[in-house]
Amino acid sequence: MRLDPVVGAAIADAYVAAPVRDERAYAAYAAFCRETMRQYHFLVGRVEFGGLGVAVRIVDEDPYVDAMSMVDDVRCRRLRVWASAAGDNPHPYLSDGENDMFRAVHDVFGHAASGRGFDRHGEEAAWLKHSTMYSPLARRAMTTETRGQNCAQVFGGRFAVQKAVLLPRLFSDPRRVRVEEGEA
Repeated sequence: MRLDPVVGAAIADAYVAAPVRDERAYAAYAAFCRETMRQYHFLVGRVEFGGLGVAVRIVDEDPYVDAMSMVDDVRCRRLRVWASAAGDNPHPYLSDGENDMFRAVHDVFGHAASGRGFDRHGEEAAWLKHSTMYSPLARRAMTTETRGQNCAQVFGGRFAVQKAVLLPRLFSDPRRVRVEEGEA
């Protein structure tokens, strides 16, 4: 799966043009937070009670040189997550703890589950894989958090300011993604 550059640029433009905060996005972010917390509790929950038993540790530096290092850790039931508080780009809606929980579940249920890295195509594959775990309402916020920020970074050249907004609905619909077979 590859990120279509025309689609990526359109997503980046929508993200950059959006305000930092839009009250119309709050219901989607509330659903996103609830669903992320459920995923996080499943991730860290004890195996004997039906959880995955992954020990998550929040760290102050980027913990992985590549996705395979992260996948190796996940196979050993551990995961390090780069702390949201380590940067100076606070989220306008999520607390640092909520943001860290999302980073953990996205790394496992997006990147590790898709087997893809952190380049633009890997981020697109991780968004597509992980987005199926969210309700349509929550997926809209999740899309802003992943697809929107990643496209803004890739096509804008730097990590974008975090926002609590909803991108156009068509960008959060996994059925609209064209999958190219046999490409890395």
